[in-house]
Amino acid sequence: MFLKVTDTDGLWSKIKNHVGVTVKHPISQATRDLRARTGDPGVKKTVSVCPYCAVGCSTLIYHRDGRIIDIEGNPDSPINAGTLCPKGSAQFGLVNSPYRQTKVKYRRPYSEEWEDLSLDEAMDMIAERVKKTRDENWEDKDEDGKTLSRSMAVASVGGATIDNEENYLITKLFHSLQFVRITNQARI
Repeated sequence: MFLKVTDTDGLWSKIKNHVGVTVKHPISQATRDLRARTGDPGVKKTVSVCPYCAVGCSTLIYHRDGRIIDIEGNPDSPINAGTLCPKGSAQFGLVNSPYRQTKVKYRRPYSEEWEDLSLDEAMDMIAERVKKTRDENWEDKDEDGKTLSRSMAVASVGGATIDNEENYLITKLFHSLQFVRITNQARI
């Protein structure tokens, strides 16, 4: 009643219009008809893990015909209960960015140009270089004749974007190649 009486500057009229008293419905029919694209026919949902840190937040990846259409936090996860940090929330943009590199880029020694390589060619180059480095730096025995059967010529640096499972696989790879892992300056 107070606002109706003091409506000298049109305050009550503005409030009525703002809260929808004078409008039949404040949200348009087009907006009310919108539905999430994750519910469209043919959309499949896959449970995955965020790739950014070792926390292991669970994600739901919605995809259709081999294309990701949405990524969100998994509400059934005891780790993140459907929430994602800013980096995790940006996964969809990372995957679908027009600036995302989708080809292997290689710059030959002393070259000023990058060239595209096939994934098979790049993997073969890496395998050849790892094998060559291992062979060139192989230590069969130490100076006392003790069997070593190792190479200490390759190093690996972990990071927060690698989860426990990936670290485990990298460790197994290095051990199978007989590269020595050094932790806290102690040889293992």
